[in-house]
Amino acid sequence: MLPSPVVDMKAFVPAKDHKISQAFYTDLGFTINWSNDEIAELEMGSFRFLLQKFYVAQHAGNFMMSLNVENADAWWEHIQRKEFTKKYPGIMCKPPEMQPWGMRVLYLSDPAGVLWHIAENPKS
Repeated sequence: MLPSPVVDMKAFVPAKDHKISQAFYTDLGFTINWSNDEIAELEMGSFRFLLQKFYVAQHAGNFMMSLNVENADAWWEHIQRKEFTKKYPGIMCKPPEMQPWGMRVLYLSDPAGVLWHIAENPKS
């Protein structure tokens, strides 16, 4: 039994350059709810995370986030239209592809190296 109901849970996502990462995430579709020089809360729909001015290459390069969406192709088109690879040189950006575990996933790394799995659940 929990000592009290859980009301929220957020990951702390590392950022090498806080301002560039904030721009990346707003281009992706997140809204910045609040920010200061050290941390920002980003939101998309009812989902949020904290973007922190903290960078250790090994940590950021092993940090992953998963975003489940209805249509991975629509997200891929959005990323292409916004020209992420031109605007954020050095990021990794791979189109949606069926994975052995049954989900279509596109892979996108942010400017700090955080890997996003933008995944579409299989159609029934």
